[in-house]
Amino acid sequence: MGFGGSAQAMITTLKNNEKMRSNRKKFKKTLGGYGKTGKVEYDFPKATPKQLRELRQRLKKENKMMWLKVTVVSMLVISFLIWMLLL
Repeated sequence: MGFGGSAQAMITTLKNNEKMRSNRKKFKKTLGGYGKTGKVEYDFPKATPKQLRELRQRLKKENKMMWLKVTVVSMLVISFLIWMLLL
């Protein structure tokens, strides 16, 4: 038939995966967070309405500046391409 090499590679891969299956449980236990009982609790600080308002305003300002920069750069690139086409 002539498919011995590829079929043997598939069989070897399946055997190796089967051998690794027993090690996976140990690996999950060492990292933590994978078990059903291990729930991570985070202690986030509470934000005041004033802090949230300031953050919202700062993010809006940064977003506006980013879009302005993107628009300017895009216009420059498009105008350069049009200029190159007209030469």
